[in-house]
Amino acid sequence: MPQLFDPLEIRGVTFRNRIGVSPMCQYSSEDGFASDWHLVHLGSRAVGGAGLVVAEATAVSPIGRISPTDLGIWKDEHITQLARIAHFIEAQGAVPGIQIAHAGRKASTAAPWAGGHALANDAGGWQPVGPSALAFSEQYRVPAELSIAQLGEIRTQFVAAARRAESAGFRYLELHAAHGYLLHSFLSPLSNQRTDAYGGSFENRTRLVLEVVRDVRAAWPADRVLGVRISCTDWVEGGWTVEDTVELAKQLEREHVDLIDCSSGGNVANLTIAAGPGYQVDFAAAVKRQTKLCVAAVGMLTEAHQVNQVIHEGKADFVFLAREMLRDPYFAVNAARALKHKAPVPKQYARAH
Repeated sequence: MPQLFDPLEIRGVTFRNRIGVSPMCQYSSEDGFASDWHLVHLGSRAVGGAGLVVAEATAVSPIGRISPTDLGIWKDEHITQLARIAHFIEAQGAVPGIQIAHAGRKASTAAPWAGGHALANDAGGWQPVGPSALAFSEQYRVPAELSIAQLGEIRTQFVAAARRAESAGFRYLELHAAHGYLLHSFLSPLSNQRTDAYGGSFENRTRLVLEVVRDVRAAWPADRVLGVRISCTDWVEGGWTVEDTVELAKQLEREHVDLIDCSSGGNVANLTIAAGPGYQVDFAAAVKRQTKLCVAAVGMLTEAHQVNQVIHEGKADFVFLAREMLRDPYFAVNAARALKHKAPVPKQYARAH
């Protein structure tokens, strides 16, 4: 069975190990532009030995941002600074990745440290959109229901974003269909109450995701990796389920997706989840058992032997770490030592190891 530090090749892209840095919003952009903060934040994790470093949820349109300070990829001017980051990540031996996203009904909010509240138009906000005119919670704005024509525009925006990601040099592209943002909100019957071809049945609720995937895969180079992040359950009766995720994953496999990033939740406000170490790993294992896709496990993965066991037991092909990477950008180097494997240390730091 594979180990955490075994390389993995997908579509000709070689990952030096099975450790990925999850996309984590930094709320540190102006007009969507990447900054020195993003370069140092993402670059330091590549220096720290990860096999894959994924830039945060990057908006495909201005109204697709969670906050006015989100990273963006909706115009060509964004490419130059993103390319600098992708080039640096790759130069450190990691695969540069980016997640492209539309926040949907969870858009137009302040950054978390500014309260995370909904922003009115005169306070820098905008009208959010969604599958139905249902607010995420009382603290969020009511979204405008998207028309069929607007859905076509959003598909075009995702494709344009993918092409810009290619131009910037990213080798892994992830579509964000999790955590209550636009694509997830179409999947879940809790947030999608449409009565047209994009609502109601499972087939209809998954239609937009599959259309976006199909369009993006056609635009994204055949020698680069395409992933989709899914919330595998809404954790609420009547919502999206693990069984739904497995069925969607089978369809995504037919659309030539390479990897499913298996998260959960985010579509229901004020929900208490019984979280614990590795509490979401079984979602990844369920998808892996029933498809030939690569899968990534997430959720309170914090210790070298724990994450190696996930890989060694065949429950996932990758582990994607978020908060632990904020605590320890050199997690991969330290995990290699703990597992008695050669640490992926850059030559500039070799004298300390």
